[in-house]
Amino acid sequence: MNKLKLLLSIATLAFLQIGCTNESTSDLIDDTIIDEITYSNTVKSIIDNNCIMCHAATPVNGAPMSLTTYADVRNAVLNRGLIERISRAQGAPGMMPNGGTRLPQATIDKISSWAETGFQE
Repeated sequence: MNKLKLLLSIATLAFLQIGCTNESTSDLIDDTIIDEITYSNTVKSIIDNNCIMCHAATPVNGAPMSLTTYADVRNAVLNRGLIERISRAQGAPGMMPNGGTRLPQATIDKISSWAETGFQE
């Protein structure tokens, strides 16, 4: 029985050694296609899920402007410091969403990328 276990162990190791080589890096390249970040496929849902409760068509809770349209959000990034406000540390004065939890950095990065690549609709 011990000889059978030894033989199976050797066969398994041999199989693994043959099956796992590091001669090719082609299997290491991530070919995942990342959708282009646009307002309609990325940014709108972030704003709708995190900002609209105050920045509605008629802003509430002291919000100074609406963020319901592409033009509103683009203007907020360009002229109202939206990215700077959502990038502030949790609890910092003026951090958005006001009274909420800071957005994950990956989410903030998507909005920044959208702005940096020309505000694609």
